[in-house]
Amino acid sequence: MMKYIASCSFGKDSLAMVLRILEENLPLDEVIFFDTGMEFDSIYHNRDKMKRLLAERKILFSELSSKNHFLFDMFVRPIKYRNSQNKQYPIHYGYEWCGGRGIRWGTSGKLSAIMNHYKEYYPNEEITEYVGIAVDEPGRIRENSRTGVIKTYPLVDWGMTENDCLTYCYNHGWNWDENGVELYSVLDRVSCWCCQNKNLQELKNIYVYLPEYWQRLRGLQSRIDSPMKGIGKSVFQLEERFKREIENEKKGGEK
Repeated sequence: MMKYIASCSFGKDSLAMVLRILEENLPLDEVIFFDTGMEFDSIYHNRDKMKRLLAERKILFSELSSKNHFLFDMFVRPIKYRNSQNKQYPIHYGYEWCGGRGIRWGTSGKLSAIMNHYKEYYPNEEITEYVGIAVDEPGRIRENSRTGVIKTYPLVDWGMTENDCLTYCYNHGWNWDENGVELYSVLDRVSCWCCQNKNLQELKNIYVYLPEYWQRLRGLQSRIDSPMKGIGKSVFQLEERFKREIENEKKGGEK
């Protein structure tokens, strides 16, 4: 028996996908949310709103997580160096920043948790997995490689771009409000607030518009030797850079 499952991060694309699946009454048995524990508050708000909507339709909602808390893996987990020449110190502790140059250990944890969920609850059933990738993100589409799991991309089939998805969510009464700041007005992607993939403009906007999250980033950087965005670009160094840029912008505006 085929099961239809949607993976939803509650960013604009996957949320638009689930909303339209519901609107068009497409088959849907379960919605899965993987919680890193490092999401923006508005993500959890939208999660709770969706849980109520799914409950009304008697559709299962499951919240998954990694075996260890994100901060344990970030700071404490013993990690063996690969092909290390240093036999005296073969282990370090914590993966540190997640994202950046292919070091996306958080994503690996998510994929592992989802597969374990399928094996536990649907051991003898085929699964159609709805994936929220927009039509203008062709580089993220992957061929089916897992036995018993068929990936399908509804947003691609519908011809919905990332901007279409955002507009669709807004038109249906959903947003990503953080104390009066709409996240998609200051961020390209509403991923984990500590994701190393955030570009410098996004980080500057966090510093300016989302000071609570900036303070959290400062706290993480204080415990990590490697600078968040590479040499000379630790959270603290970026803060000084952003201060100078803002001051120069003010001076330029006064002329």
